[in-house]
Amino acid sequence: MHKAIRVLDAVNEAAGRVAGALALALVALMFALVVLRDAFGWGSIAAQEAVLWLHGALFLLSLGYALRHNAHVRVDVLSQRWSPRRRAQVEIAGLLLFLLPLCVFMFWMSFDYVAASWSQREGSNSGGLPGWFLVKTLIPLSATLLFLQALAQGMRALAVLRGEQPPP
Repeated sequence: MHKAIRVLDAVNEAAGRVAGALALALVALMFALVVLRDAFGWGSIAAQEAVLWLHGALFLLSLGYALRHNAHVRVDVLSQRWSPRRRAQVEIAGLLLFLLPLCVFMFWMSFDYVAASWSQREGSNSGGLPGWFLVKTLIPLSATLLFLQALAQGMRALAVLRGEQPPP
């Protein structure tokens, strides 16, 4: 089980590193667009769409990474008083009742949407970037990454319930 947790964590760590690189690219592109627009009066629809691509990819790829590092919203007012065993029980219940079904729903609902985009090789109609279907593919991918990280978190909680030390 520890090896599976490490593998699942590694997948989302890699996605998080990609998201971090996209964040840097996003900041650099936005800075360049502002300078070019204000200093030279130059603008580009394709560059503005690239900002949208980067922004969307950044958030979609970092969902599982945020779960891995507990960077998502939690209400710790009650759980800080609970034993590790009780926290693990609530974690498993939350994963089974809320997060895993949400991931399945996201994947299921996005599948036809993404497939239709791929079948048309959807792109921008306004002189922007081609290949919007590539960005839309990140929707089911992000649901999959989040699902995998939820499994890793669930395995960690199970280890606590068994009295084992879960991997960090």
